Amino acid sequence: MKKLLIVISSLALACGLCAKTLKIEVPPANLVGTPVPIKMTNLEPKAPNPEIEVPDDVTNVALKKPVTSSDDFPLIGELEYVTDGDKTAAEGTAVELMNGLQWVQIDLEKECEIYAIAMWHFHQQERVYHDVIVQVSNDPEFLTGVTTVYNNDFDNSAKKGKGENLPYIETNNGKVIVVNPPVKARYIRLFSNGNTTNDMNHYTEIEVYGK
Repeated sequence: MKKLLIVISSLALACGLCAKTLKIEVPPANLVGTPVPIKMTNLEPKAPNPEIEVPDDVTNVALKKPVTSSDDFPLIGELEYVTDGDKTAAEGTAVELMNGLQWVQIDLEKECEIYAIAMWHFHQQERVYHDVIVQVSNDPEFLTGVTTVYNNDFDNSAKKGKGENLPYIETNNGKVIVVNPPVKARYIRLFSNGNTTNDMNHYTEIEVYGK
């Protein structure tokens, strides 16, 4: 299967800026336990992550950055796991938040031009997380200047607008969101509302590619 090549900000690249193909490293597959049937329709087909053409100085600007959450006291793990650079499925690498609609938020500590976001919820088991929404803003309260870059909440149960993206099965490939055109923002907020295995919300790693 041919890999999907997405050219971002082609005008800027054509003006002579150095460019590179952003290849996002994925952790090894590590499925454990007895699979739980996924009883959902209209799932996104499994496919390789896209290769994205970006300026040469784009990096993971979320690495080691501060993380806050709607759940002040995670049930398992620490919020710092979300940006610690470890996206393997080993025990002790994911944070677990309580049930219901919850979010984690990353402070990039300055406004960045964002080209892509990669996320891994939990990939020791194939499952689908509900109401996955990703928004960016310069407002830490997300009351103004909010841009939604991904939304698979098909019935608007999270009250953030009806999403146009399809739910997907978690794997070690994670989910790569291409932000085209790029958006400038300081804060990234990611929502979920339980999954097809249980009602909890999990995050193993979030990467934000920008400059």
